[in-house]
Amino acid sequence: MLPAKRKILFKGRAKKLRWGVAGCGKFTENAVLPLLNQLTKSRVVSIYSSSDSRAKELANKFSVDNHFDNYSEFLNSEFDVLYVGSANQDHAWQVIEAAKAGKHILCEKPLALNSEEAAQMVEACDNNHVHLSLDYVHRFHPLVRKAKELIKNGIIGRVISVEASFNFDFPPDGNYRFNPDFGGGPLMDVGTHMIDLLRYLNGEIDAAKGYMDNIIYKSKVEDFSAALLKFKNGGYGIINVSFNAKKAPNQIFILGHEGYLTIDNIIASRNIPAKLTIDLYNEARKTFRKRANLLLIRLREFQKAMLNGETPEINGYDGLKNIQIMEMIREDATGK
Repeated sequence: MLPAKRKILFKGRAKKLRWGVAGCGKFTENAVLPLLNQLTKSRVVSIYSSSDSRAKELANKFSVDNHFDNYSEFLNSEFDVLYVGSANQDHAWQVIEAAKAGKHILCEKPLALNSEEAAQMVEACDNNHVHLSLDYVHRFHPLVRKAKELIKNGIIGRVISVEASFNFDFPPDGNYRFNPDFGGGPLMDVGTHMIDLLRYLNGEIDAAKGYMDNIIYKSKVEDFSAALLKFKNGGYGIINVSFNAKKAPNQIFILGHEGYLTIDNIIASRNIPAKLTIDLYNEARKTFRKRANLLLIRLREFQKAMLNGETPEINGYDGLKNIQIMEMIREDATGK
């Protein structure tokens, strides 16, 4: 359980969230920084990269005042919250040092390379009374929120199963996603998103049966992973993730005693409205469509929590729990 007290921001000054950004990869450059610049109550004031030239490049591109290649100096600059978008193997030490410096943190997934690291990160944030949150974006789509509401209100009856798939084609190359020491493979890369969706929609998971294979591409990591998960409150979850499918529906399917829900076009889809289908026993099928920028919604939720002194919806324990579930899947699949 999270400690009640957290560091309070904005005593005696205007409410504008000052961000530091650690990690200058393409996702940071093409998605995170442009969206942070859209938030009228936020401002990026410092950027860190192990490469000074890269930090300077992005600082100039996005009109950020400070850039650093020294992490300690970066943490000593005046910002309130930290976005960690660095390589997976750097998450643990960067989050722990940021917690000691009193920074609230929004970290990319997966939280860490293993549950031991993740537990140390959660403990550091608890001990230093700072928030640790994760960038799980899919649960914030309005149609996923609606599905959660329908489940909670018993519209589809008792939930039998929740399925989520994230499949795309990614031939092996020099990308970190093909290095097992850096959190590579579809289970760690996108399976963590699917596990978060299942836990959000239907509660905690207490057992897992897993499979991992190389069906199409041979590399040091799997190109396919699937798992059958048991919900603590009853019912089952199924995830299916891969780097080997050139065309896939990537659907969320929720089966209940009285009917089912499907959500299409929110996973690995761009510029397509998401679609929620509600199909109940003895009722006409209903369909709803909605566009949404998931990362923008996620950043706004975190911003609002920080400005209002509230706890973010997603916390470090969510990141830890998801890694523990992935470790259960991997152990069952490989014995390791």
